[in-house]
Amino acid sequence: IAVDGSEHARRAVEAAGRLAQDCPGLEAVLLNVRETPAYYGELPPFDYESIDRAQRLQQEALLEAALTHARLSGLEKVGVQSAVGVPARDIVRVAGELGVHYIVMGTRGMNALGGLLLGHNLLVYVSWAIVLASVVVIYRTPFGLRLRGTGLNAPTVASLGLRPQA
Repeated sequence: IAVDGSEHARRAVEAAGRLAQDCPGLEAVLLNVRETPAYYGELPPFDYESIDRAQRLQQEALLEAALTHARLSGLEKVGVQSAVGVPARDIVRVAGELGVHYIVMGTRGMNALGGLLLGHNLLVYVSWAIVLASVVVIYRTPFGLRLRGTGLNAPTVASLGLRPQA
């Protein structure tokens, strides 16, 4: 169960608790992956160590709170695991190392439509806009009518009300 302290992660823990009621003997692992902080410039070693220590303590507190919530939600066999890295990649990596069967995580409040429309990078949105503009140009403009008539024989182009070019 991927946990990050959010309300969505709490709901994922509760969903796993409901699943545990239907599947006696279910074992769960609470996983939190913290990202390494990005630094611009140079930091003295003692500053980096103190920041890393503070983040590690925060991660431990988050996992302890999630463990308490998991036990209250009905999970009896539950452990904790922490990692450092990119959350999406390292959740899958740790799951593979542990040999888990399912990964349970929150949806960040998105339903199926929200997941389809949100969460992509700019290039995907630009591509969708280009496809939509192309459809409008091809099917709703005189230029699109001529473009669709290209390659057809002369009588077909003439039937569209266009002058066929010889």
